[in-house]
Amino acid sequence: MMTLDQLLEALNLGEDQDVEFKTADGGLPKSIWETISAFANTESGFIVMGVAERDGGFVVEGVRKPEILRKSFWDTHNNPQKLSQAICGEDDVSVLTVDGRRLLCIHVPRAHRQQRPVFINGNPLLGTYKRNYEGDYRCSEAEVRQMLRDAGDEPLDSLILDGFDLDDLDTETLAAYRNRFASRDPDHPFLALNEANFLERLGGLRRDRRSGAEGLTLAGLLMFGRERSLLDALPHFHLDYQEQLSSNPEERWTYRLTIDGKWAPNLFNFYYRVYPRLVDGLDVPFKLDRTATRLEETHVHEALREALVNALIHADHQSSRPINIVKRPDAFIFQNPGRLRIPREQLYQGGITDPRNPNLQKMFQMLGLGEKAGSGFQKILRAWREQHWLIPAVAENAALEMTRVWLPVTSMIPDDVERELRALVGDAYAGLDELERVILMLAHRFGEIGNADIQPYRREHPRDIGTKLKLLVERGWLGKHGHGRGTRYRWPQLGAPDLFGETLEMERSEHVLNSSQHRSPSSQHKDANSPDYEALRAMAAPIRERQRAKPADVRATILVLCSGVYLSLRELAELLGRQPASVQNHYLTPMLKEGVLAQRYPGNPNHPNQGYRKAEK
Repeated sequence: MMTLDQLLEALNLGEDQDVEFKTADGGLPKSIWETISAFANTESGFIVMGVAERDGGFVVEGVRKPEILRKSFWDTHNNPQKLSQAICGEDDVSVLTVDGRRLLCIHVPRAHRQQRPVFINGNPLLGTYKRNYEGDYRCSEAEVRQMLRDAGDEPLDSLILDGFDLDDLDTETLAAYRNRFASRDPDHPFLALNEANFLERLGGLRRDRRSGAEGLTLAGLLMFGRERSLLDALPHFHLDYQEQLSSNPEERWTYRLTIDGKWAPNLFNFYYRVYPRLVDGLDVPFKLDRTATRLEETHVHEALREALVNALIHADHQSSRPINIVKRPDAFIFQNPGRLRIPREQLYQGGITDPRNPNLQKMFQMLGLGEKAGSGFQKILRAWREQHWLIPAVAENAALEMTRVWLPVTSMIPDDVERELRALVGDAYAGLDELERVILMLAHRFGEIGNADIQPYRREHPRDIGTKLKLLVERGWLGKHGHGRGTRYRWPQLGAPDLFGETLEMERSEHVLNSSQHRSPSSQHKDANSPDYEALRAMAAPIRERQRAKPADVRATILVLCSGVYLSLRELAELLGRQPASVQNHYLTPMLKEGVLAQRYPGNPNHPNQGYRKAEK
């Protein structure tokens, strides 16, 4: 029997690789093609044949005739009736020897956007798969159509909308756009054109030369449309800007701009309502000219402008996911539907761009907003380096088909963070090397991280970073969940959501998660229908039934609930009607530090059976 780490080490694969093991007793497994589709449509991975999983461990059994197995693989792999794309290359298939037994190892690369979806059996709607923590799953029709949209070379925003015309545009928005355009370039020849011709030059109106169809484009509606027209064309269209500036855990936001019938929620209006609020309060100087346009802006202003425009022009606006912008005291967060269309490492290097919506990009550029030469993200990096802030983190969620850009406004290791690092590792702090300190600092500032989030900060090989992450987990200084490329590492006791936590909550209902699905075996109240558990629910009802409650009342209720009994984080979250991360961050962690709560396993904060009870004084 071998552990997963031992087997991955024997195969010379890093811990952050996604791996699927198959026995291959009766020849090439039929399920291999679903896994190839899933790996190609997600983040790549390895299929290793000749390994059996038993009782939580792995047994290397080997395959008897790997050459025959390899030939069978290539014959089917190159058959378009079975696999839509020949995704693997000659170097991706190899025979390895472990403990004297031969294994067939297949590396499945991530498919380029033009190749996705990679599907099986000739049917993209029934044969497209993705990978998550639990394995391969069949994609929904919406996921398949989103990949198909991204695969085409036709710009998404050049779509001609059947049944829509200039009456679907907000005249005030269009007039405001022309005024700003004229203010920036008063002699531009576009300004002499009538409304229809002006829109045509911008890409808001189009005539298809092949079909003869003509009319309003998706770009024109998105930039200038009325609310009802936008929702008629895009039923899931949603813009959301939040300011989360309060220290009160019961106050989810201090300001919010969303689609509420009070304004024309097109991209032009959204940008000019959100940008001034994003930069408001920045501790950097700027000036205004006669038209209230900022002059001599700092690079931070320029970076925030670039990040906001990027979220709008790179979004897949036909997705069911929202565009979400968040301003917090410690970060700016920009989230949009659609994955990156260039490799993430290329984004950090700059020089290449592949916009989903080039017409929208042109409309913003006419106002002096947004870059075209692939240097936009470089401006963000430059501004953050000048301020000595943490490098921005870019994360993709393959399951949700979303991208998030996280711009932290905190220095690398402030004094308060260093104090917490010292408190976490104790006397071992002086012995930490630079990579270990950076990893722990990033986990503290971002809440949770993966191997790829550390790479922009360091020059070490990803495998060396993975080894260091494993060491920090073994020492109890980081928590770990997920596996493969989905492995995430958290600062102990934070319980923070991942980078897409809020979106996952939006995808669920607004109801609290069913406690029976998440109860810890450490609890003494395993039966949610038991009289004891019902008594606890009755004690917590005043807090659970109020959307907002005073933090002091929540703390007092926690102490009552935990009197004489250990309760898990999930149980407390269900009883209080709060999200687990909020309960952990705002109540349990401070109360543990104050000594009013005690842990069931104080030496192992990430123990799967962890519980909390009122401390006995």
